[in-house]
Amino acid sequence: MKSLSVFAKDLGAAMRNPKILIPIIAVLFIPVMYSALFLGAFWDPYGKMDELPVAVVNNDRGAEFEGKKLQAGDDLVAELKKGKDFNWQFVDHDEAEQGMRDNKFYMTITIPDNFSQQATTLMDDHPEPAQIVFEPNEGYNFLASQIGGSAVQQIQMKVSAKVTEAYTETLFDQVEKVSGGLLEAGDGATKLSDGAVKLDEGTLKLKENLAKLVAGTQELQAGLAPLSEGVQELNQGAGKLNTGASSLTSGLDQLKSGHGQLQAGATEVSQGGVQLQAGIESAAVGSAKLNEGLQANQTGAAQLAAGAESVHTGSSSLNAGLKQSLDATASLEQGAKAVADGLKQLAEGNPELAQSQEVQALLAASQSVASGTSELNAGQKQLAQGAAELNQGAKQLQTGASQLQTGAAQLADGGQQLNAGGQELLAGVKRLNAGQSELAEGMQMFGSKLGEAAAGSQELASGAAALSQGTAQLAGGADQLGSGVTTLADGSMQLDSGAGELVSGMSELKDGSGELAGKLNEAADKTSGIHTTDETVSMFAGPVKIEEHKVNEVPNYGTGFAPYFLSLGLFVGALISTIILPIRGASVPGASGWNRFVSRTLSFAGMGLIQALLAVLVMLYGLKLEVLSVPLFYLFSFVTSLSFMFLVQAFVTWLDQPGRFIVIVILIFQLTTSAGTFPLELIPNWMKALNPLLPMTYSVKGYKDVVSTGNFDGMWANISILAGFGLVFLALTAVYFLLNRGDKKPANADQAVTA
Repeated sequence: MKSLSVFAKDLGAAMRNPKILIPIIAVLFIPVMYSALFLGAFWDPYGKMDELPVAVVNNDRGAEFEGKKLQAGDDLVAELKKGKDFNWQFVDHDEAEQGMRDNKFYMTITIPDNFSQQATTLMDDHPEPAQIVFEPNEGYNFLASQIGGSAVQQIQMKVSAKVTEAYTETLFDQVEKVSGGLLEAGDGATKLSDGAVKLDEGTLKLKENLAKLVAGTQELQAGLAPLSEGVQELNQGAGKLNTGASSLTSGLDQLKSGHGQLQAGATEVSQGGVQLQAGIESAAVGSAKLNEGLQANQTGAAQLAAGAESVHTGSSSLNAGLKQSLDATASLEQGAKAVADGLKQLAEGNPELAQSQEVQALLAASQSVASGTSELNAGQKQLAQGAAELNQGAKQLQTGASQLQTGAAQLADGGQQLNAGGQELLAGVKRLNAGQSELAEGMQMFGSKLGEAAAGSQELASGAAALSQGTAQLAGGADQLGSGVTTLADGSMQLDSGAGELVSGMSELKDGSGELAGKLNEAADKTSGIHTTDETVSMFAGPVKIEEHKVNEVPNYGTGFAPYFLSLGLFVGALISTIILPIRGASVPGASGWNRFVSRTLSFAGMGLIQALLAVLVMLYGLKLEVLSVPLFYLFSFVTSLSFMFLVQAFVTWLDQPGRFIVIVILIFQLTTSAGTFPLELIPNWMKALNPLLPMTYSVKGYKDVVSTGNFDGMWANISILAGFGLVFLALTAVYFLLNRGDKKPANADQAVTA
């Protein structure tokens, strides 16, 4: 309690002293000034890039490309005007230079006069890339020049895409032309392939025929010897022909005399043919009458068959009716017999009733009925048997009538055939008589021709003599033919060998032309399937798009640097607090070391908590900083502030002014090694070793966990480390006060004078 009393008196003394109170209040806002002012000034600098003046000079003269006007410079200017990357100022070259000298522009982008012309050299042997001149004013602001360099790279990508689109459109036009040419070439190659197939077939046939020619010439060569012999025999036969021609002449004379006798016999035959024709005509008339009778007989047979069928149907119906009647009489017989037997039993069982005359009369009548039905049943059976026999006879009658009808039909057909045959015979006789007349005429003509034949036989004799002379000449030609056939056989064998090579070559030509046609048609199909659209050209110019998925997204520049500037502000606030707050003394004279430790610790802790609270309030509600957990943000800020405060208190308590210098050195090292701005991997290796030894490393990590990443387990681990730092340095401060118990100086005796 005494320690708290000392703290209360020290606090009261500070409140009553304006020289102490006013600096304390000012120091409380040091972290706010560091974090809020720095972050507020650079909260979202990239969102105001459209206010950064940049000069653009377009000197491009344009160019012709594939019959089209290319204005790459104007297209680039149009694209720049669409966006708001910078505050674009489209000026001429002189105005841009003057603006750079006067620091009016942060950079200048110049489009050369040959910009479009160079863009058209892609297909040349020595292409020249289109150039954009970028002139950053680094002395005016280095960071702006770096940002401008990134922007120029984006411009380069856009311009490259536009130029690529122009080339792509031309390329696709050429592809369409190539597709048409490939299609025509494919058609030609197909025709060539078809011709090659036919030519291959022709060469195969040629090879086969040449093989036959070789075989034929060999056979011809082998047959020349028999030919020569045959010519000799032909010569001999010509002599014999001459002799035979003389004999033929004498024979023709004899034939002429026999021809007269033959002509007389032909006349007698002609007369007999006339008589035969008359007899056949009479037979044809009788055959017609016979046919009419057979037709009538067939009609009667059909009527008889129909009547027999009706009889059979009636007998079948009678037989069925008699059968039903027989069944009924049988039932009646049984019923009558049963009635008679019943009355008899009734009379025998009742003697009194048997004595009745009516019963006796009834009994006699029933017996008479029973006997009558028995006779009726017997008659019915005989009648049914007769009906069955009648049905069987009717059935036989129907069968016979059917056979009679069939026979009559066959007989009628035979009569018709006989009549037709008679007609044909009559026609044949007529033709025979006509032929006899022609024969007679022919015999007369034959007689006249015999005279001509006799004269011809004389000519034949003279021709046979000439034939004998010709066969002699033919024998000499046969020898010459033999030598020619030998030469022909040798040439045909050589031709057959060459035809084999031709067949092989034509097979390769057929396969190659077929493959060529297939490949050309395939290429034509593939190229014809290429359709040029604006989307296709854009895809060709920019085939890759970057799809960004941010992990632990940070909305702006200020949010990303908040952990760093909050840590910096709280550490600087702790350092400045040691300038205005008493370090070792107390307002109570004679206070013990422990009481002074408690009073000083509570003073610094209170200062640290208020600084953290003010900084958090300004960040959350002034700058609208979005954090993942507001309570944990408060907690982590309090722990961080206390940890920094206890570290600074320990150094200043032990070393006074040198202690403040050491704290400033620690602050400098923390600014470079805490990875609050650039990644840790980008700093020198010897600085990386200091990273885990300094508390600001863990405050930056912990703030990132609370503000952006949501790794609350990591935040608690960083709180533990910061708390460890604070407790260690708090213990060192306690050791100092416990070792210096007799310090009796007033509270403001060791207070540093502010500059």
